[in-house]
Amino acid sequence: MLLAAVANVSRAVASTPARSEKTALLAGLFREAEAEDAPLAIAYLAGRLPQGRFGIGWSTLRDSVEPADEPTLTLRDVDTALTELAAVGGKGSQDERRRGVGALLGAATDEEQRFLVGLLSGEVRQGALDAAAVEGLAAAVGVPAAGVRRAVMLRGSLTAVAEALLAEGPDALDAFRLTVGRPVQPMLAQSAKSVAEAVAKLGPCAVEEKLDGVRVQVHRDGGEVHVHTRTLDDITARVPEVVEAALALGSDRFVLDGEMIGFDGAGRPRTFQDIAGRVGSRLDVTAAREALPLSTVFFDALLVDDHDLLDLPAGERHAELARLAPAELRVRRIEVPDPALPGAATAAEEFYASTLDRGHEGVVVKSLDAPYSAGRRGSGWLKVKPVHTLDLVILAAEWGHGRRSGKLSNLHLGARADDGSFVMLGKTFKGLTDAMLREQTDRLTELSMGDNGHVVTVRPELVVEIAYDGLQRSTRYPAGVTLRFARVVRYRPDKPAAQADTVDTVLGSSAPS
Repeated sequence: MLLAAVANVSRAVASTPARSEKTALLAGLFREAEAEDAPLAIAYLAGRLPQGRFGIGWSTLRDSVEPADEPTLTLRDVDTALTELAAVGGKGSQDERRRGVGALLGAATDEEQRFLVGLLSGEVRQGALDAAAVEGLAAAVGVPAAGVRRAVMLRGSLTAVAEALLAEGPDALDAFRLTVGRPVQPMLAQSAKSVAEAVAKLGPCAVEEKLDGVRVQVHRDGGEVHVHTRTLDDITARVPEVVEAALALGSDRFVLDGEMIGFDGAGRPRTFQDIAGRVGSRLDVTAAREALPLSTVFFDALLVDDHDLLDLPAGERHAELARLAPAELRVRRIEVPDPALPGAATAAEEFYASTLDRGHEGVVVKSLDAPYSAGRRGSGWLKVKPVHTLDLVILAAEWGHGRRSGKLSNLHLGARADDGSFVMLGKTFKGLTDAMLREQTDRLTELSMGDNGHVVTVRPELVVEIAYDGLQRSTRYPAGVTLRFARVVRYRPDKPAAQADTVDTVLGSSAPS
């Protein structure tokens, strides 16, 4: 497939707000694509490089190059060139990359050049593209979008599903099923303002502790255990406690969803940063375990004894989990079978209060009837925390003054728009410790797309959790609101920018004053 086809569709998709038109454009592209082209087409349309980011910045892209008259570059030509550029290193690598980029741009037409520059600089940001691509792929192959969506959830990769469908046709969907050893994207929760609101909305439900640890998906097949994070990374070798807990359970074949947490000397939960630091520690595993032992808490069962449980109601899945795991390995919870009964709402509120007293960050209220919606922020799970928080993307940062001189400090924060771009909501430097300032200066410098001496614009990749007191109307920002008393809670290295909160989520979180 020619790069020109992808560049043209990218421009057309970006210029239309209509979901039906986006779907039709993508369906047309997929009908023309060969199976092996699909992974590259999807990645490029979403602004992703299979090679990752490898040191091509504006200094390399700023020189103009005479464009080609006719399109001849294929997707595989581009991929080969970028793979070679990514391998360049050592002395003189910057000049060699500049020559390589110049040669690639010289083989591209004017339209293709604009697309390539945006792709290499990180400016192609159609984060919502994957959802539209699912519908376009379904239309191209002639299968229900729900079937493609489920296959993507279970495979954890849109590109793998697309390649199979374009090569094998509709029958390829049958091969995508929940498999022990192959992680699936976890179900996520939406937000609710209060426990009462969540219980009233869901009806029969369970109220569970919301633990501030590292989400894990644990697969066991006989004596073999694999532990994956919410981003599907395999961390088995770093967490022997989780492996031991899995091997002690009453079945030798399962997939469970849970959380890794740790406790201090007083029995209070350690912070997310502590747990994430333990997982990423460079210490010997034995030494890391001695410094911070981890506990495993399971809250859902996806598969047990070769029985796929994803479509079962949550109440039945929990019964399977209770049969498999002892109480000390299951999340603390109460069930509210009928919220209309006297005292039911009060019991839920009291559980929430006691959860906060134990040092946890809130609760998740889960419908007892909801299936497990892998990879989706399902309406059957509602999280309740005592303050407003959002996961936003850092768009830029300002150089600090005084004590913060030489550090990138004031963060420009953005939420995702429907078209995958990011909408700025405000700035904050509150909540940043000296260690966080040092860390974010190093990280944001790596992501820099430009520095005017005051503001450093960065690729929108770093997600940060922000607490705030509410929304305030503002004509200064494009969404018409800004965050009141915003402060940094923590970085979210476990979250890609595509999972940051949306503008709609922000506007629905509280009424602006």
